[in-house]
Amino acid sequence: MSARPAVALAVQYAVPRRGLPSPGAVARWARAALPRRAEVAVRFVGAREARALNRTFRGRDYATNVLTFVYENRPRRPLAGDLVLCVPVVAREAREQGKPARAHYAHLLVHGALHLAGHDHERAADARRMQARERRILARLGFADPYADPYADPGAAPRPARRAR
Repeated sequence: MSARPAVALAVQYAVPRRGLPSPGAVARWARAALPRRAEVAVRFVGAREARALNRTFRGRDYATNVLTFVYENRPRRPLAGDLVLCVPVVAREAREQGKPARAHYAHLLVHGALHLAGHDHERAADARRMQARERRILARLGFADPYADPYADPGAAPRPARRAR
């Protein structure tokens, strides 16, 4: 097994920590996703802070699940940036998707770390590559495919009927 790159990590909790990933878990997930040395701050925030950051830096007036702020991504230099995870949005999405919150936090942290490393999903081909990379990393960490349809399993509960609009 190859050694993972050194990651200098600061984990900040701007909301109560109960039910949130530990700094050790955050560090494991970040190291698994980052391809080279990095200096990263991961901040768990509430909806108000996430909305303000999204509005200020992306021009979108709503709280989103994860934001990545890249400060350094040049060859032969450590990556540097911040990852911001919005706790209420992540919790709601995990419930809606029927997955454990811990698995969703791991997925979004890996997703944000891949953005920090320069990956994006603006074009369909890039999205497929990024999702494949996320799946491989999360599988190595012991998590299920975050993009799998939970209703695709023949033993799973039937998909709820959609109401006509």
